[in-house]
Amino acid sequence: MEFEWAELRESCVIEEDAAVLALNKPAGISVTGERHDSDIVEAAAAVGETLYPVHRIDKVTSGLVLLAKELGAHGQLTRQFNKQTAEKAYLAIVESPGLPDRGVIELPLSVGRKNRVRIAAPRESIREQAGRWFVDDADLLATKNYPSTTQFTTVLRTETHAVLAVRPITGRRHQIRVHLAWIGHPIVGDPLFDKSARYDRTYLHSWQLALAAPWRTPPTLTLRATPTPDFWHPLHPTPDATDLLRHADNLLRTAQSPPPSTE
Repeated sequence: MEFEWAELRESCVIEEDAAVLALNKPAGISVTGERHDSDIVEAAAAVGETLYPVHRIDKVTSGLVLLAKELGAHGQLTRQFNKQTAEKAYLAIVESPGLPDRGVIELPLSVGRKNRVRIAAPRESIREQAGRWFVDDADLLATKNYPSTTQFTTVLRTETHAVLAVRPITGRRHQIRVHLAWIGHPIVGDPLFDKSARYDRTYLHSWQLALAAPWRTPPTLTLRATPTPDFWHPLHPTPDATDLLRHADNLLRTAQSPPPSTE
C-alpha cells in the first residue's frame, strides 16, 4: 500500500510525547522489515524522523502500534514485551460460530517449510477440554517449539461469524492467526488460512495496550485504537460499534482466570 508518511502520521496518531508515538495503523501497511515493501519506520526515516518499533503487528493486521522516539524509552518498553508484562488485547472476527464464551489455546508453535509458522504437533493431536486446547507432550514434533498461550472471550455471535476479544499471553509471530486457524476458527480474510477471497482485508485489530512508562505522570501508558468502520463489514446486521466495544471492554475486565488444567 502506497502512503505518505506525513499524511499517515497526522490521520493515525493516538498518543505522542517526547519519547513515544502511538498510531492506529491501517491494514496493509508494514511496521518495519518487510522485503520489497515500504514500511512505517522506513517512510519516517526518509523525511528525517527516527522511530524504533517497540513491538510489531503483522502487515495485514490493523490497529495499535507503538514506536519509540528515543532509545532510552525503547529499551524500557521492549523489556516489558520480552518479560510478557505488557497487557495486550486484540479484536478478531472469525468464521464458524460454536466457540465457547471463553477459552485458552495452549498450543506450542514451530516453524515449518518456507518459514511458515505452525503448531508443533499434528493437527489431529489437538485436544479440547472445557474450553482449553492443548496437545500432549508425546505428540510434539521432533523440532524446536515455542510454548504459546492465547486467551479469548466471545463478544458477539451471528449465524456465520463470531467477534472475539483476544489476549496473546505470549507474543510469538503470527500467534493469534495460527492458533485460531488450527482450532478450526480462522480469522476472516487471513491470507494464510482463509482462501475464500471474499474480503479485501484481514479482520484482526490491535485494540489495547498497557505498559509502565516511568517518564510519564502517572507512570503508565494506556492506549486504545478504535477500529475503523470497515472492520465490521463481515457482520450482518452491522453492530453498533460503540456498544460492542463497551461490551468487549467489560468482558475483558471481568474475565477471571483461564479454565483450569485437566491434565
